[in-house]
Amino acid sequence: MPKAPKSWYAVDVIVNDAAAEAVEFAFNELDSLGTEIDSLDKQPGEPLCVTGFFDAPPETEAVRTAVEVSFRIHGISTDALVSISLRTVEETDWLAEWKKHWRPQDVGRFTIAPSWSEVAISDRILIRIEPNMAFGTGTHETTQLCLNAISELYLPDQSFLDVGTGTGILAIAVARLGGRSILACDVDRDSVTIARENAVINGVPEGIEFADGSITGETAVYDFVCANLTLDVIIPMLPLLVEKTRKTLLLSGILAEQEQMAIDAIKGLVFKDLRIDRAGEWISIIAYPARSV
Repeated sequence: MPKAPKSWYAVDVIVNDAAAEAVEFAFNELDSLGTEIDSLDKQPGEPLCVTGFFDAPPETEAVRTAVEVSFRIHGISTDALVSISLRTVEETDWLAEWKKHWRPQDVGRFTIAPSWSEVAISDRILIRIEPNMAFGTGTHETTQLCLNAISELYLPDQSFLDVGTGTGILAIAVARLGGRSILACDVDRDSVTIARENAVINGVPEGIEFADGSITGETAVYDFVCANLTLDVIIPMLPLLVEKTRKTLLLSGILAEQEQMAIDAIKGLVFKDLRIDRAGEWISIIAYPARSV
């Protein structure tokens, strides 16, 4: 008798179009297996349906709470939320829908592609990512800001520290540029497992050291340090991030409206220069410690 297909659970959240990314962030915090935004053939200002996929049905109130918290972080009114609903889908339906909405994307010197897609040969460095339950497919603007900065600023002889590695995409990008002495860490053990698998997919499993947990006082000093997190996580870590940075500190996951708050926090830590890059409603901050040359 053929085995019945596995059922998955989809949560559909309908919101104003400006709130779609905030819902994706909430789904990531809820450990969704993947997300999609139904933006095809939609007019500007038209509500969007953001769907998160799960292997067990989440409580509607838990979803509502996560969405509301994300709205507060992103500075979005709760009026942006239209509805939340739960449905069941078969595995083949979910995989087909998710894969349909994720396409290869050129970012900086890289082409970021899902593991299942065909990619035309080019002079860009191809990075294939199998996200599963980790954050970082290359499509989010915060990841793109980091990839662009790495493309421009990273030198192959520099050591590299990736704090909050997610899928491992940034550490893998550095390894593909010829980087050495790379440490990638994350407090989410599942993310570290996924990052290791992605390093294998991209042929750099020996070039990156992966670690469960965050950095500590015992962590070595690195030439280039990247922390693509959120500002509420970054600010308490800033003194340690500065201490572990020899030359360049790259911070992302910061909303444009949080720019002054972030600058005020960093300025108190003796940096000689700051650079702000922007993408959509997000910014990255590139900082150079006073001791760097």
